[in-house]
Amino acid sequence: MADQQWLAERFEEQRPRLRAVAYRMLGSLSEAEDAVQDAWIRVSRADTTEVENLGAWLTTVVARVSLNLLRSRKTRREAPLDVYVPDPIIDPVDGTDPEHEALLADSVGLALLVVLETLTPPERLAFVLHDMFGVPFEEIAPIVDRSSDAARQLASRARRRVRGAAPTPDADLRAQWEVVEAFLAAAHGGDFDALLEVLDPDVVLRADGGDVADLSRLVRGAETVASSATVWSRVGLGMRRALINGTPGFVSLRDGEPFSVGAVTISGGRIVEINILADPERVAKLDLTVLDV
Repeated sequence: MADQQWLAERFEEQRPRLRAVAYRMLGSLSEAEDAVQDAWIRVSRADTTEVENLGAWLTTVVARVSLNLLRSRKTRREAPLDVYVPDPIIDPVDGTDPEHEALLADSVGLALLVVLETLTPPERLAFVLHDMFGVPFEEIAPIVDRSSDAARQLASRARRRVRGAAPTPDADLRAQWEVVEAFLAAAHGGDFDALLEVLDPDVVLRADGGDVADLSRLVRGAETVASSATVWSRVGLGMRRALINGTPGFVSLRDGEPFSVGAVTISGGRIVEINILADPERVAKLDLTVLDV
């Protein structure tokens, strides 16, 4: 009993890191919690007497569970994957909840998670474990049933795709807020020209409406995105500023109820990507108490 209590205490100490691993692997807060809980069930039944580095061992257990979930995951919905937006982490504009800090380390914005969704499960695991958590390829190899060199190649392929697709946001948070506020004001007023001023010519807007097809869309280019923004302005949505995965964004309200969550990526002083979760079922499950919504 004493050994089991000791193991439970060590597991709780590692839980923030384990949740962070699972969230990057799965892009889902609920599935990440399930993966960590599943890992605890496995760990509590295992013989850990010969484990030299418990933290590293627990990380590999959670990684295995997450990999199995990715491999067994059915098609999430009929809509194509390119309009899937992972679960956002929402905080008030004045700071990040301490419980979210581990989840958001390494600037894990929604734009990066969207790119991770396009990787194969082994590529995603190799990239997440090595590039984000510093796990050696010798420890990654047996998880993906490959050699160390093959695991290294998996991470290298993933790295190239991430670098080529995930935009790097500007560092100045205050300047980012100015751009977001200008965008929201222009969208609310239906000011097409003002929208073009804050949008990058190659901006991408991704909206995930889940099973509501009319809410899902993937549009590219400043004029097309500006047109979409002016259409949404006529729906009569109220906007509440919020930090979305640590970067400026918004929660929209319709008739006082949460309608969507938007994460904005700003690079070079202009908006290069907007990711919106508008799936009614998933939005309803989000914890928005930090925003008094």
